[in-house]
Amino acid sequence: MTYRRAVIPALVGGLLITLLLWWAGSSAQALQLRGAGGVFDIDSMNELRRWLAPWSYDPSVPSLPGGPAGGDPASGAATRYTDLYRTGMQIRFVVVFAVFVAGALLLVRRIPPTRGRTPATVLALWAWGPVAGTLAVTLSAPWLIASRGNGSYRLLPQLAGVAASSGPVVVFVSLVTALLTVAVARVTAKEEEPAARQSVPPRAARLAASVGTAAIALSLVVLSYERVAAAIQTSFGGSGLLSEPGDLLRQWLLLGGWSGPGTAPLGDWLLYRATDALMLPVVWWALRLLPGMLTRTTVPGVVAGAICATVLGLLVSRLLLTAIDGTVGVWGPVHLFSRLGEGVPAAVTFGVVAGLAAFVTLRLAQGRRTAGTPEGSDGVSVTE
Repeated sequence: MTYRRAVIPALVGGLLITLLLWWAGSSAQALQLRGAGGVFDIDSMNELRRWLAPWSYDPSVPSLPGGPAGGDPASGAATRYTDLYRTGMQIRFVVVFAVFVAGALLLVRRIPPTRGRTPATVLALWAWGPVAGTLAVTLSAPWLIASRGNGSYRLLPQLAGVAASSGPVVVFVSLVTALLTVAVARVTAKEEEPAARQSVPPRAARLAASVGTAAIALSLVVLSYERVAAAIQTSFGGSGLLSEPGDLLRQWLLLGGWSGPGTAPLGDWLLYRATDALMLPVVWWALRLLPGMLTRTTVPGVVAGAICATVLGLLVSRLLLTAIDGTVGVWGPVHLFSRLGEGVPAAVTFGVVAGLAAFVTLRLAQGRRTAGTPEGSDGVSVTE
C-alpha cells in the first residue's frame, strides 16, 4: 500500500484513539457524582477511577501515584500548578496521536488488510495502541510531576509510576480504534493492486522467530526472577535528580515477576508459571508468521511487528492470570481486566531487541541460503 493510501486510515485511527481517550478522561468526573455509588460498588469505582485518571484534564483526579496533581485551590501557586498539569495533558494527547499515527502508517503499509492479512493488521494495530499510550504518559510525565510542586523529589521513581499508569482503558480503546482503522484501510486499498506475500524460507523464519523469542525470554524468565529483579532495583545508585533509578529500570526491563514455589502448593505455582510461559509461544508464532505478512522485510517493519507480538503475548498471559487468580469475586468484576496494560514499557524495550535480532537472523539465514543456491537456479526462496 502506498503512503498516500495508508495515511488516511492512520489519521482516522489517530484521531479516534485521541478522542476516545479524551472522552474516557472526561468521564472520570462522573464517578464522583453522588449517585455513582448506587451503580458501582466502592472497589469497582476506585478501580475505574484509576483506569481513567491518566487521561483526565481535571487536576482534582489523582492521575499520579501519591495524590492529586494540584495543590490547595486557595493558594497562589495552585494556578501555576494547574497550568502545568493542563500543559502536560495537552502534550500527552498530542504524543498519543503522533505515535499512533506513525505506527499505524507503518503497519498498514507493511501489513495491508488484503490477501488474508486483515486479522494480522487488526491485532497489530490493537497492540500498538497500548504502546502509544505508554509512550504518551511517559513523555508527558515531567510536566505532570512538576505540577505537584515536588518534581525534584524522587524523580525517577515517579517517572516509573507514570510509565506504568496508562491503564486498561487504552487496551479497550485500541481495540475499537484498530477495527475502524482496518475498515477504512480496506476501503482505501480497494482500487490498489493487492501486494503479494513474500516467499520466506520456513527454516529461516523459524530461526528468526526463535532468536527473537529468546530475547523476550531473557526478560520474562531471567530478569523477572525475584532475586535478579531485586538486584536490578537496588544495585544502581545515584544522587540528585537521578537517584534511585531501580524502579524505572524495573518498569522498562521486566515483563513479569516470579519466584520459587515456596510454601504454596506446587500445582498452583505451576499453573501461575504456565500463564507466564504461554507468552513465549504466542510471541514465537507471531514472529514466525511476521516475515510472510510483511510486503517488504525492513528493520522498522520487523521491529514494530515484534513490539506488537510482545504486547499481544502480554495481553493473553495477563487475561489468563486474572482468570485463575480468584480476586474477581473479592474485588468485583472490574478487576477482571485490571492487569491489562501491565508490562508494556518492558515490551517496548525487548520488542525492539527481539525485532532487531529477528531481522539480522532472517537476513543471515536468507543470505546463507542464497549463497548455497546452485548456479543456474533463479535464486527465489520457496517454502517447504
